[in-house]
Amino acid sequence: MLDHLETLDLHFQDRPQTIAAYLLPHKNGAALVETGPGSTFPMLQAQLADHGLTPADISEVLLTHIHLDHAGAAGHLAEHGATIYAHYVGTPHLADPQTLLSSAERIYGDDMDRLWGDMHPVPEGQIVALDDEDTVALGDREALALDTPGHASHHMSYVVGDVCFTGDVGGVRLPGERHVELPLAPPDIQLNHWRESLSRLRLATDRYDLQHLAPTHFGIYDDVSAHLDRLDGVIDAADAWTADTLPDLAEDDEALREAVTEWMHDLAVANGVDEETWERYELANPSWMAALGLKRYWRKHVVA
Repeated sequence: MLDHLETLDLHFQDRPQTIAAYLLPHKNGAALVETGPGSTFPMLQAQLADHGLTPADISEVLLTHIHLDHAGAAGHLAEHGATIYAHYVGTPHLADPQTLLSSAERIYGDDMDRLWGDMHPVPEGQIVALDDEDTVALGDREALALDTPGHASHHMSYVVGDVCFTGDVGGVRLPGERHVELPLAPPDIQLNHWRESLSRLRLATDRYDLQHLAPTHFGIYDDVSAHLDRLDGVIDAADAWTADTLPDLAEDDEALREAVTEWMHDLAVANGVDEETWERYELANPSWMAALGLKRYWRKHVVA
């Protein structure tokens, strides 16, 4: 495990262990992997203060992708001087987030502010666009960026030491649980690309002797191979469910949401998740969002 790696619990919607930011202090400053949304920036400040830091102490922010639950507070940290690193496809939306916000507003409507708060633009001079296998210096360490699409086309995972920060491509898993979910939010789910990204993570596990995975939702796990195996199985299940069930429900959004929720709930229960924990999985990874993502995936990549 990396020295001084800290998991910062952002208490999204006042619930613990839902969205994490990872703190990596180093000799030249301190890095964050992920920022959480703007709505949790006060909690991020409080968590940093617990470690004797302020937002002005954050020198680098590594974003796995630009969805609001991962990158919404990037502009807040840039205002305090941080340099923001992200996949080159996503960086234009950090400089000008209006298209991203408009798309999210069509999904979340009146809940936008409650869920996500403000997203401030990042000055272009504080953005670094990353390509596959670029590295970011973090004091005497470096972060290796791996292009890992599937959940999003603009998704990076980061290898630092023996830890891989997997964003959403590494699935959603809550502490104490073995169950791994697929975060299937629209707009650009691609299950075949996701499988390829998991193969990439397996190769990285061998090449860099990875001992830990750190998904943003939520926490650090040391059963790397077993975790990736379970995620592979869920991808196969999602593909099969989409092929078998979605065609009959594609024109009935309410029935589709109910069916996806039932399917995801049954998978969770089969893996030992109790009802209280299921509610936290739903907060981290809403099944109604999965319904939207699977419908778009089916139309764009299955029947197109």
